Amino acid sequence: MNFKFSQDQDMMRDSAKRLLADLSTYTAVHKILDSDATHDANLWKQMAEAGWLSTAIPEEYGGAGMGYLELAVLAEEMGKVLACTPFASSIYFAAELIKAAGSESQKTTYLPKLAMGESIATVAYAEKGRIDAGGVQVKAQGGKLTGTKSPVADGLCADLAIVSARDDQGVSLYLVDLAAGAVSRESVATMDRTRKQARLTFNGAPGELLGQAGQGGALLDQVSYKVAALLAFEQVGGAQNALEMATQYAKERYAFGRPIGSFQAIKHRIADMFVKVEMARSSAYYAAWALESAPDKLQQAASAARVMGIDAYGFAAQENVQIHGGIGFTWEANPHLHMKRAKHLESLLGGGIVWRERLMRSMEAAA
Repeated sequence: MNFKFSQDQDMMRDSAKRLLADLSTYTAVHKILDSDATHDANLWKQMAEAGWLSTAIPEEYGGAGMGYLELAVLAEEMGKVLACTPFASSIYFAAELIKAAGSESQKTTYLPKLAMGESIATVAYAEKGRIDAGGVQVKAQGGKLTGTKSPVADGLCADLAIVSARDDQGVSLYLVDLAAGAVSRESVATMDRTRKQARLTFNGAPGELLGQAGQGGALLDQVSYKVAALLAFEQVGGAQNALEMATQYAKERYAFGRPIGSFQAIKHRIADMFVKVEMARSSAYYAAWALESAPDKLQQAASAARVMGIDAYGFAAQENVQIHGGIGFTWEANPHLHMKRAKHLESLLGGGIVWRERLMRSMEAAA
């Protein structure tokens, strides 16, 4: 079991850091926060040109043919800088569903466009607070979809949606062209305005079956473990940045003639942040290893990484705000951006309770 990244992967990390340092600054994040822009279009374009979107897509479908470890490297770096792009929706989730269940024609049609950034995809699975197959109420009859999905991450900027819908066989997945008509979108008010979400309403929208009819719930569950492992790296990256931000501020901010970092209470807060970040990092690395080398261990490893990632990022983001004091809550400052992103990442795929239950079930199955 090797948890060390290769030299090529470290070089990819360094390259990613340079690109993100130039384009995904806090100033750029605030611009998205204060505007109606659905995402950072310039950053997305540069990611596509750098080949990031094609990382884990097979070469025969226009991809780079690399693996999940490379995606994990990119995820961690994007998490650090709060990248405002639909990378998770389009690449971690939608592309993986098409890879897992798409026909040869569907893979040939959609994957090259996703790899080049010519198309953005999302997955519409949530309804009225439920993400499981039992909560699906959108109907599919004769290939036409009717109903509403909300919230849909990156649903405002996506061209393509993979939609869970109930048909004669149960719950199935359908590919829907969001620009083809019979689909309306509206923005959903959420905590993190840098990763905007949507309500999609289907009024007889044409859909193309993805995978076998009636297997939509199983497909979503299967791919969700891969997504959880990659999101854990975004959470580790964000938590690490929050820790660094708090540490730097504690060194620079003086009270009663001395740096606040010299006070025992602040030292304890930062030490607790560090412990949680490192525990989450270890869990994420184990999940990445399982994702790449031990699929039979993925469910347990990804569930643990998801639980630890949610806990570490939420805690680090909150403590960062507390250490900054009053300024940490102000709109113009940066600490609150991490709190909002931590909440956004937690809401995807279900929160900590969902993944603790999954972790318990996977542990019982392995016993």
